[in-house]
Amino acid sequence: MRLRALLGRLWRDRSGVSIIELGATMPVLLLIGLYGIEMANMTIVSLQVSQIAMSTADNASRLEQSSTSSVSPTVSETEINSVLTGAVQEGKSINLSTKGKVIVSSLELNSSTSKQYIHWQRCTGSMTAASAYGVESAVVTGMGPTGNQVTAASGMAVMFVEVYYQQSGLFGSMFVKPMTLHQEAAFLIRDSRNLTAGLSGTKTATC
Repeated sequence: MRLRALLGRLWRDRSGVSIIELGATMPVLLLIGLYGIEMANMTIVSLQVSQIAMSTADNASRLEQSSTSSVSPTVSETEINSVLTGAVQEGKSINLSTKGKVIVSSLELNSSTSKQYIHWQRCTGSMTAASAYGVESAVVTGMGPTGNQVTAASGMAVMFVEVYYQQSGLFGSMFVKPMTLHQEAAFLIRDSRNLTAGLSGTKTATC
């Protein structure tokens, strides 16, 4: 009788139901939470890479902007190196120097052939990546997505920046596989430059 009564009380007891339900749903809630964190991190990193591309192109376009010389100045290798160093510092929090690649290209119009070409190109970062549009001196139709390419006008140059970044998940490959983020930005130079000479000084930032 006592055993039967005990079993009856246990059968009617509902005090542990919420704990059991929580234990059953906890793995699902945990997975959803971790997935949300992973997606948020990917969005933040992608935004950072995009901002680095924009600020680098903007900085490259401003070189010699404040020059008061009556002669069009020549941008130097040292100045471009400074712009690339700035990009690396901006991406320090995501280890851009080791996990990424920043490519700066000067898109110009060849007055002799009336064709667009990459006059010079400089890079920084340990990641193995190449410009999607060609190397230095390559003749191109323009740079940018198909159907939305940018081109340079006569006597002007477009500072075109490509940033590549090796993105890996916070939780390994549980939710996302390793991928390469790619962002681009382009700015027209803000002041006159001696485009004929290219870059002056010793070349150190190669691609």
